[in-house]
Amino acid sequence: MKHETPQPRRRRRILFIVLLVLGIILALRFTRDQPVTYESAEEHFKYGSTGGERDAGIPVALWNVLPDLFAKYLPGPGYASLGFIYETNRPFPVGVSQRNVQGVDRVFLNCAVCHAGTVRDTPQSPRRVIVGMPAHGMNLQAFERFLFACARDEDFNSTRLVDEIAQRKSDDWLNRLLFRYVAVDLARQRLITLAQRFSFMDREPDAGPGRVDTFNSPKVLMNFRMEKLPPEEWVGNCDLPSIWSQNKREGMWLHWDGNNNSLEERNRSAAFGTGAMPPTLDRASLKRMKEFTLTNTPPHWPYEVDLAKTGPGEKIYAEYCARCHGRNGRDFAGELVGQVTPIEKIKTDRHRLDSYTEDVCANQNLLYAAYPDERFSHFRKTHGYANQPLDGLWLRAPYLHNGSVPTLRELLEPAERRPAVFYRGYDVMDRARVGFIADVAEENGRKYFKFDTRLPGNGNAGHEGREYGTELSAVEKDALVEYLKTF
Repeated sequence: MKHETPQPRRRRRILFIVLLVLGIILALRFTRDQPVTYESAEEHFKYGSTGGERDAGIPVALWNVLPDLFAKYLPGPGYASLGFIYETNRPFPVGVSQRNVQGVDRVFLNCAVCHAGTVRDTPQSPRRVIVGMPAHGMNLQAFERFLFACARDEDFNSTRLVDEIAQRKSDDWLNRLLFRYVAVDLARQRLITLAQRFSFMDREPDAGPGRVDTFNSPKVLMNFRMEKLPPEEWVGNCDLPSIWSQNKREGMWLHWDGNNNSLEERNRSAAFGTGAMPPTLDRASLKRMKEFTLTNTPPHWPYEVDLAKTGPGEKIYAEYCARCHGRNGRDFAGELVGQVTPIEKIKTDRHRLDSYTEDVCANQNLLYAAYPDERFSHFRKTHGYANQPLDGLWLRAPYLHNGSVPTLRELLEPAERRPAVFYRGYDVMDRARVGFIADVAEENGRKYFKFDTRLPGNGNAGHEGREYGTELSAVEKDALVEYLKTF
């Protein structure tokens, strides 16, 4: 009988150990799910994950090469030209989170992409990032269209993209192998499919920066046949809201049309916009963001206030505004605060209201059905717009639910005296009228969005008449605006 020598046995043992170690490494790699975390609650809100990277995430290597390879589809240099905000020494803009999933570093959007903005004192001043204010310069629709255009381009192929990634040495060999033979083609197919499903955007006026079609996108995710919707449901563009002092809003009717009074449901619903579905939602991370928004308050007006006007302005506010909007910017007490004013009374543009239907409501209340403790149950169809508290009002321009009036002073004028056309996205403060300067079309190569109030969904009428202050004298209107600066 032939006996095996020690050497082959040793080789088999070594091979077994090598395969075992390799198997463990691969198992650890392909089961990895590790977000980048932040100690500061504010930094976590700006850059923390909601879980969207797990399914909708863009590989970091791909994110980094797209603006260079497909610059022709951007309005200017890099993602900043779409309104993304970059802070010093941060690899990604505010509102973009990072997570390693199955060994691949991925990024996607988080809550701050809609709820962090910038303000400048003068054109020469540095930008200040303010968390909780509307992201009035962020053009989410243009970002989506950029990704769709990239996917349709012939250069969006595994050879071209992986060669560029390899040249930059921005990922390891295994990921590059996966990109070359699997990931790029899958990403392209997925983006082209989404482009077709989101083609409803092309039949409505462009949203522009600081606005989004809140509920037509969820209709796509809930498999509505968008081409079958009646025309009155087509346009749902509205402004991104501020999210300060959420603890004081418990029980109020939320969203522009007041269709839900649960902060928890509102937050989970908003997480859909960050790519986080019920199975992929990072609940602990979202809870931390919610806790931050409960007590995060807006900064005070940083400029001079004419105290001779604020006294009379306070009295005017108490008579005309407090009942619907609260006693002031910190005290939200008021008979109708957080309640819905019928569209027949407020008479503002009704497109956003009509885009949200009983069918959408019924389908939303089925979300999270597999999670009994989280299942939606508070959504409802309303027939008007909700009266909101006015904290941080100076940072919430342009005004009305669809952002159709550039300044507070112009909101106090009848619709025929409000600007019919102006520019959105500029972040220099108009200190006299309160809002952002709205007549700048371009600055340093960056073009701002021309907003036309005559287009569907962009109407600037409503919130008019004696009870809304549009019949006050010019002196009274100036005094009211001066007092509103203190909010």
